[in-house]
Amino acid sequence: MLPWISNNIGTIIICAVLIAIVTAIIVSMIKKKKQGKSVVCSCGNCKHCAMSGSCHKQ
Repeated sequence: MLPWISNNIGTIIICAVLIAIVTAIIVSMIKKKKQGKSVVCSCGNCKHCAMSGSCHKQ
């Protein structure tokens, strides 16, 4: 097992970093959703957005 880990340490580190980034993005989206902020519309101007009716509370 140890030789396999030492041969693939670069791949293991990259995978761990990518998993951490994806997890941070998901946690951030969940926090924004719980605060009532928009997750879909992030441009700041929802006047012309097709999703404006579903991403903000009326």
